[in-house]
Amino acid sequence: MEDKQLIEKAYEAIEIAKNSGKLKRGTNEVTKAVEKAIAKLVVVAKDTSPAEIIMHLGPLCKERKVPMVTVPSKVELGTAAGMPIGASAVAIVQEGEAKNLIKQIADSMKVEDGSS
Repeated sequence: MEDKQLIEKAYEAIEIAKNSGKLKRGTNEVTKAVEKAIAKLVVVAKDTSPAEIIMHLGPLCKERKVPMVTVPSKVELGTAAGMPIGASAVAIVQEGEAKNLIKQIADSMKVEDGSS
C-alpha cells in the first residue's frame, strides 16, 4: 500500500473508531495502551516537537507487534481523533466498525516489512 493511501486509511480508521470504538489520545495514554497490549493500531505525528516525545513508540510497537503508522500532521491527527488541538499520538483500543480497515492496514504493513 502506498504511503499516502496508508495515511488516509489511518485517519479514516481513527474517525470511524472515534464514533464506534474507543481511542486513547496523547503519548502517555498511547504508551500505556501498547504496554497493556490493548492497542490495535497506533498513529503518530511526524511533526511532533521535540521528536523524543514519541521516539520510544516505534520500538515499543515493534516489540509488542502493534501496527504503527506515521502521519505528517499532529493537527490533522488531533482533528481525526475529535480534538480541538493537535495530538502527537493516538491509539485505537476498541476497533468498533473500523476492524476491517485496521486489518487492511496491518496486513499491508506486514507485506512492506517482508514479514508475515
